[in-house]
Amino acid sequence: MKDRAKNTLTSRIETEIDLLQRHVALLKAIMDNEPIGIIRLSEMLAFPQHKVRYSLRILEQEGLIEPSPDGAITTAKLQDFLDNLKKSLESLNSTVQELREQLE
Repeated sequence: MKDRAKNTLTSRIETEIDLLQRHVALLKAIMDNEPIGIIRLSEMLAFPQHKVRYSLRILEQEGLIEPSPDGAITTAKLQDFLDNLKKSLESLNSTVQELREQLE
């Protein structure tokens, strides 16, 4: 019963966090190694190529990376995104802490 409650109440959040972790890992690898291609990213991060492609597509749609003849490169929008992500994570961390305190 507890596993079922966990799945119902938290599985979507956990899935989204896992996806965000993958996107951030790819961004970091691109920042550190740009330009970089799908195969190298896949090997470096141990993610299947189809997951790397999906993340690259999302990151490109957000304007954080762009394709080049030699592979993915970051854009000028990246630093603002990272700053905003840090603020969002701090806010989420506070919310999680409040939830923990409610359970005590």
